Amino acid sequence: MWRLARGGPLTVAAAAVAAAGGGPGGWYERLARSVPVHWAEEGLASLQAAAGLPWWAAIVCGAGLLRTAVTLPLAVHQSRLLAKLENLQPEIKKLAERLRYEVSVRGKQLGWSEKVARFHFNKNLRRIIAELYIRDNCHPFKATLLVWVQIPMWVCVSLALRNCSVGATDSEVQEQFSSGGALWFTDLTAPDSTWILPVALGLVNLLIVEIFASQKMEVSRFQKLATNFFRVVSVVMIPVAATVPSSMALYWLSSSFMGLSHNLLLRSPTFRRLCCVPRTKSDSDTPYRDIVSALTTKYGFKK
Repeated sequence: MWRLARGGPLTVAAAAVAAAGGGPGGWYERLARSVPVHWAEEGLASLQAAAGLPWWAAIVCGAGLLRTAVTLPLAVHQSRLLAKLENLQPEIKKLAERLRYEVSVRGKQLGWSEKVARFHFNKNLRRIIAELYIRDNCHPFKATLLVWVQIPMWVCVSLALRNCSVGATDSEVQEQFSSGGALWFTDLTAPDSTWILPVALGLVNLLIVEIFASQKMEVSRFQKLATNFFRVVSVVMIPVAATVPSSMALYWLSSSFMGLSHNLLLRSPTFRRLCCVPRTKSDSDTPYRDIVSALTTKYGFKK
């Protein structure tokens, strides 16, 4: 389920932090005035000035640039690791069967109880698996790198937009934000009263969750619980996004939309070959057709 980190649902806790207020001098305010958040503010201002874009377009482009330049390469790296891990499973299964036989024979020779035999089996299996991870350079923890980069980056940009919207750092920028929107959200400092941005954000996040839930593979009980949790998270994001300045809701929507786009791109067999992602048994030559078929069948869009 780490793959869900590519999209938006995993950032709901960060959303609560970014949306919440803090007392003067509290931890929230210290975080909002931190150096990384200041860098994010300067980066947004530089992008807007260099491109000559209105603020709403600068926010959308900034989200796209960050997702493409930072998180997409990490998502590709994650896909390589996950593919290697999947390809290791048949070898692990074969070695586990062999080890089980050896432990059984050894246990009979030494008179081990079932509990002792199971202890030696698990201990040696963990050692064998660790050696395989080292051999193929694919330890599962490395696949979490995307999360440790994406969420702090997302929080910093969100807080930078919050500072700009409330005039915490520059009242001139706040004035620009108040008229820098478009369409129905002309004032980027005010929440979206129409709820269009929040609802769109929730729908995009739900689509990300459902796409991964539609994959044809064995799903554990934990993964089912995690999928349901992320569904709830996607719905909770809607009222959260409705309480923050439109600049933040627009960034969250843009970031999630780019995450969805990258998720779909990483399903492409051609793109995966270009990125040297190993082919696995679960790979499909028609991934997009499979996604549409799975979703339409699941939600009864066709008989």
